[in-house]
Amino acid sequence: MNDLDLHMDCARESERITGFIAETVLRQFRKRGVVVGLSGGVDSSVVAALAVRAVGANRVLGLLMPERESSAETLALSRLVSEHLKIACEHEDITSMLEAAGCYRRRDAAIRRIIPEYGDGCRCKIVLPSVIEDDQYRVFRVVVEFADGRRSEARLDLDAFLGVVAASNFKQRTRKMLEYYHADRLNYAVAGTPNRLEYDQGFFVKLGDGAADLKPIAHLYKTQVYQLAEFLGLPEVIRTRPPTTDTYSLPQSQEEFYFSLPYDKMDLVLFGHTQGLLVAEIASAVDLTPEQIQRVIRDIEGKRRMARYLHAPPVLIDGLGLA
Repeated sequence: MNDLDLHMDCARESERITGFIAETVLRQFRKRGVVVGLSGGVDSSVVAALAVRAVGANRVLGLLMPERESSAETLALSRLVSEHLKIACEHEDITSMLEAAGCYRRRDAAIRRIIPEYGDGCRCKIVLPSVIEDDQYRVFRVVVEFADGRRSEARLDLDAFLGVVAASNFKQRTRKMLEYYHADRLNYAVAGTPNRLEYDQGFFVKLGDGAADLKPIAHLYKTQVYQLAEFLGLPEVIRTRPPTTDTYSLPQSQEEFYFSLPYDKMDLVLFGHTQGLLVAEIASAVDLTPEQIQRVIRDIEGKRRMARYLHAPPVLIDGLGLA
């Protein structure tokens, strides 16, 4: 075993997490069960499977919350997981709620600041240039596909970028609102689904997918979540599905949207950096140059600084002595 080995004892870790879920939900919070928003991805599927082991399938509710721009696979894969785990599920299409909040309208208006011809029939995503190629300051770009298949790409200025992100965040916050509706209705707790890479690097929306009563896999690297998925016997299509954002109407990987590298390499760099390993050791393990690893580490630290706000609870002038 080398210093960058992320393999774990899945049986022991599964037992530890299920014990944590049962203790937190049933005894600490005194709730009857667990609500999990299912996305068809490996993280939410693993959390749901662990919740079933912790409190029983009859005490876990899976929520299926697609909208008009979700991947065609999202609903089918979410249903597959709920059926595999034999848990109850609720299908809540959030399109009308997003329309009422102006999610699509506000986002499209922000895009038209940069690409005026963007409109009905168009699809979009925002992307970030690779960090490993050079030291240039990275700026988000918007990619637009027109109804006739033509594509256009342009740099987003700050106001347009903030407008696109702010409007898109309605999706995560709307889903969380529904999770808490069902949790309140059933006297359940809401389980969050971020892995360590997402939690550490701030890849979540504050008071959206970042909100939860417990986060059972936030200490696990994405690589380890896939290991648990196999141990737990989740369907192969879930265990082999690459991570996606499923936020924009064009298909989009997490790598092109936020992270510097594919998740397996990003896990190793984050782990090695957190453990204080030498840059040369990390570079050798992920087959990159030390200079490229330095760029990734600078990006990691920059995202950690931004994530402090996302992790921060409401700030009070004086403590109230409630702890």
